[in-house]
This record gives sequence, C-alpha cells and structure tokens, in this order.
Amino acid sequence: MPASTPSPAPPAPTSPADPDAEATTDSALTASAGPDDTRSATAGKPAAQGDAGGTAGPATESPAPQGDTEHSDDAGATVDVGDTVDVGDADDTGDAGGTRSTTAASPAAQDPAGEVVAGETSGAPRGRGAGARVARLRAWRERYPRAARVVWWATTVLSVVLLYLALLLPVPLTGFEPRMLLRLPGEAVVVAAVLTALPRRPRVVVAALGGAGLAALTVVNLLDMGFGSYLGRGFNLVLDWELLDDARSYLADSLGGTTTALLTAGVLVLVVALFAGMAAAMVRVGTVLGRDAQTSTRVTLVAGTVWITCSVLTVQLAGQPLTVHRAAGALNAQTDRVRDTLRDEAAFGKEARADRFGNTPAAQLVPDLRGKDVVFTFIESYGRSAIEDPVMAPGVDRTLASSTAALEKAGYRAKSGWLTSATYGGSSWLGHSTTLSGLWIDNQQRYRTVMASDHLSLTKAFRKTGAWDTVGVMPGVQKGWPEQKYYGLDKVYNAFQLGYQGPKFSWSTMPDQYALEAYQRMVHGKQRDKPLMSEIILTSSHQPWAPIPKMVGWDELGDGSVFGPIEKAGRRAGDVIADTTASREEYGKSIQYSVTALTQWLERYGTDDTVLVFLGDHQPISRVSGTHASRDVPISIVAKDPKVLDRIADWGWTDGLRPAHGAPVWKMSAFRDRFLLAYGSTPHPSGG
Repeated sequence: MPASTPSPAPPAPTSPADPDAEATTDSALTASAGPDDTRSATAGKPAAQGDAGGTAGPATESPAPQGDTEHSDDAGATVDVGDTVDVGDADDTGDAGGTRSTTAASPAAQDPAGEVVAGETSGAPRGRGAGARVARLRAWRERYPRAARVVWWATTVLSVVLLYLALLLPVPLTGFEPRMLLRLPGEAVVVAAVLTALPRRPRVVVAALGGAGLAALTVVNLLDMGFGSYLGRGFNLVLDWELLDDARSYLADSLGGTTTALLTAGVLVLVVALFAGMAAAMVRVGTVLGRDAQTSTRVTLVAGTVWITCSVLTVQLAGQPLTVHRAAGALNAQTDRVRDTLRDEAAFGKEARADRFGNTPAAQLVPDLRGKDVVFTFIESYGRSAIEDPVMAPGVDRTLASSTAALEKAGYRAKSGWLTSATYGGSSWLGHSTTLSGLWIDNQQRYRTVMASDHLSLTKAFRKTGAWDTVGVMPGVQKGWPEQKYYGLDKVYNAFQLGYQGPKFSWSTMPDQYALEAYQRMVHGKQRDKPLMSEIILTSSHQPWAPIPKMVGWDELGDGSVFGPIEKAGRRAGDVIADTTASREEYGKSIQYSVTALTQWLERYGTDDTVLVFLGDHQPISRVSGTHASRDVPISIVAKDPKVLDRIADWGWTDGLRPAHGAPVWKMSAFRDRFLLAYGSTPHPSGG
C-alpha cells in the first residue's frame, strides 16, 4: 500500500498553562516577570474599542494561573528583552487569580503588496513604531523560546548582581579582598519590601527613580574610593568637583592628550550607562517581586529577620560582619560632610581674620635674619615614608647621609624635624599654604578663604619689612597665579619664563636641577641692593615618577635640551602608574634626585648668608606610602652662620638632613609662628 502523506495537524489551542503563549490588552503593553508566563496574541482581527482608546480583536477568555500575571489598563508600558507581554496586573483588578487573555488564529503577515513576509510571525508588522517593535519581539520569543528564557534569566541575574554590588559600596581600593563582598546589605531588604508592597504603576516609577538615585550614590562612592586611595580622605560634594579637572590635566601630562580624551569619553559613557542600567535593573527586580506578591512578601520577611538577627548577634563570615548597611552609611557620611563644610566656611573665616602677627610693625618682623638670603623650598611628595619605608628608605637615607657630609664639607650645618601635613597624596597647594599661613588648610574652601584674606603669610612678612626682595620660582605653574599677591612675591617665574627648551618629564615641566640653575642665573646670582627671600616649588618627584631625570654636569645644562636622551631612555608613565612595586621604587629614586639637585645647588652657589629651609608638602599616595601611613613630612634648616641654627636649638630637632624617628612632630600650621618667634618677631595680634 503506497505511503500516504499525513495531513498537517491543526494548531494547538491555547491553554492557561501554556508557558509560551502571549496576550495583548487594549493599547497597553507591560513586561512580564518571566518567560514562563506567556500567552499567544491576536493579530490581524477586526478591532474593538478598548478602555484606553486602543483596539482589541475578538477573543476567547481563559483563566490564567494564580499569581503569575499582573493587570493594568494603563496606556503605556515597557517591554524588556526576554520578557513577555502581560495582559495586566492582578494588583489593580483585585483579581488575584488571573487576567483575560486573547487568543485567535491570524493570517500570515503581509507586506504592502499583499505578499506574505517570509519568516514573520502573525501579528508582527514591519513598521518602525513601538507597537511594531513589541510585536517583532513577541514573534522572536515564539520562534526561540529557549533563547528568550536564557536572556530573561541572564538579565534578571545581572540586575540583582548590579544592585547588590552597588549596595556594598564604598570599599577600600587599597587592601581590597573579595571576602568584603560576602555581606547582606540591609538596604536590599528595605528595597524589596517597598517594591513588593506597591501596585504595578507606582512600583515602576519608584523603581526607576530609586535606580537613578542609587546610580548617583554609586558615582559618589566611586569618587570617594578614589579620593581615599589617592588623597587619604573622602570626596567632598561641595568642594571637590573642580579637582576632577586637575585630575584630567594630570592624566594628560602623564599619559598624553589622546589617551586622556579617550579615557574621559569612556568614563562619561560608563556614567550614562550606569544610570540607565541601574534604573532598568531596579525596574526588572521590581517586576520579578510583583509577579507573586505573597511569595515575595514571605521571602522578604525571612530575609529581614535573618538580617536583624545576624546584626544583633554580630555574626561574621570569613572574618567580616555578615550584615552591613553601607549605602545608608555612605549617604549619611556625605550629608554630614556637606553640613560640616558649610559650617566650617563661616567658622574658618573668623579664624583667618585673627592673626597673632597681623599688626606687628615691619621693624619687628624676623630681625634676626636681616641680611640673609632665605630660600623656602618645597619638595613634591617628600614624606616620612621616603625615609622610613623599607623599600624606599635605603636609597633615600644614603642620599641624605652623603648630602649631609657634602654640606658639612662646604661649611654648612643642618637640623631636621617633622611636620604633620594638612594634605595627603596630592593637593600640594594645601601643604604650601598651611606652612606659610600658620592656618590649617585642609580643603579648597579654606584655601580660597585664606588667599582672599589679609592674613600674614610667612613670605609676605619678609616683604612687609621692606628689607628683602621677594621672588617665586614655580615650574609647575602653567597659567595665571593670583596667589602671588597673598604670598607677597614681587616676581614669579612660571613654567614658561625659565627658558627651558627640553622635554617634559611626565607631569613635571622641567627637571629640578634645571629649575634651580635657572633660578641661580636669573635671580640668585645677580647683584642686588637687598637680600633675597625666595619660594621655590620643585616638581621632579611628582607622581607618576616616570620618567625620572638624572643629574648632569651643572655647566652642561644650557637650555635643557641635554635632558632629551634621558627622557627617552626613562621608564614610561604607563608602565609605572599601575604597578605598586615599580611606583615605590621610582618614587624613592625621584626623592633622591630632588634632594641631590637641591643640596648640590647649595654647595655650588650658596654663600655665608644663605639660609635654606626645605620640606615635603605631603606624603605620596597610599599605593606608595601604605594604607596606614602617617601624614608626616621631613623639614630641614641649613645654614653656614651658626647663629641661625642656634636660634632653634630648643626645638629638639636632629642634626643633619635626616630627622630621627623620635624627633619632634608639629602640625604644619604651627611652623609659621615658631619660625617668626625664633628669629626675633614680636607678636601684635589682629582680628580679635
């Protein structure tokens, strides 16, 4: 008997238990909680007017499984990739048991010419509107149910992970361990409870806004982590935004303009993606919780009970508390920081107006230094770690010992101690201003307040006497510098006024040796009617400490072109900036170079009347100095005239350029007054 061709089986009728069927409602479409809650949709049928002004074809009603659907008559909705389109939200209908779904056979989709479009599923028009895109998405899910299920689960898991990680921030960048992520954030329980309790439409709104808010907090937390790692303090929402531009300039000098532009664009894209992704993730989680409110409520109650119990009993996992509330803590910390900043502004303004030497007559300021050339020099990032850390200290200590011996041979003596800097890892200008103003300047608002005040700086005290010419050498300054007025400097030489024609060394515009030689040629070595008071800011030990210049013959410096081959042969910033060991080694070498350049300048060009005061402005970043490093920096006073050092004999400082571990430690803000008193200044307070 010949084989017969079987007739095609009729389409299977839809069933309430069919996980791959879809449904439509009026004109409103909303994303379902999962791929197992799908129903077939009608397309190509005569339309009937719906509640929201939309249309719906004739349909047969069938009950849906309890707790699996949500019903809404809203006119707008969202559809996630991998999600299915629900009829509505049971929360809004009051029917906990199910919703209406429409099912009917539809003719194949046709193009405008009336031909059947190959590969198209019924109800998936080729238009570009939202409805057409939703229909095509439904069609894709019908054709590839397994892929749709994988996409749904993947996006749901990624949403949970993204929110979970965001709620665990901030964490320390230095010393981070994966076990720090084994925590149960209490905020997750609160978010779950709120989203479960809300009806669909308010839930979507609250979830989207909450996700955007969590994204904003995440950005601030990431900045907080970065500031903590580099500057040893948290990010200040009021004061620190302008420092981001300084960071961009630093990267441009270190890594190049093109790389920095790409990094900046990448960061901006990531921030936008973070806001969009966090909002979408919160909506997705809210949808999952809302599909079965009873089960979600039970799970949330259990999680809350576990969190409270573990918190009360201080349960630990892998040596860390199991329960945390870091997001709430971060928000409270930022709120407190903003409030304290606003309060501090008014209080510090009053403090800056009070000056112990504000009304001191010119004749009574530093009378014991009359006739001396006084040089105040700051060495970038020269901190206690350079002298005491086991990696950097051996080389730096050898340099300090040999430099002390060389200076003694030239007739100089030195005494050294410690100052606790007002800043850490960066913001050098805060260290400079704290040292010279006698005020504790640890943030940008205080700095601006002091720079606009009449508070007497140590350098301005010399100018006020009328007995000194005052000059600044600032190779790191590459734009206008209005601070010149506060510091009382008659003339300032910036990066473009020292005649340097050689290459930059990463951020540093020129080697310290060249800057000191230019100072000698243009200022210190010239005949003058008055002695000279100078402020010099050296830059070769600025991060990223690559490439590092090398000493050359002083007579070979010329216009600096001699440093070209040295710069080319040096290490690249990109090879050092992310390598902790290399950063520490190169940092130590940069301090050796700066100290050597400065002390050789003094040996070569110093006179019987030269007094050199040099110190660090702050410790290097924690990646180099360590997570628990102090903020101490060394300070030394060097002179040939024994009377200069005799004036500070009662300070208890160590002989030589290396301060002993137990040498006195003062706050950096105490130095101005101690120095003025030691050299004969008489206090006459001003400002109350």
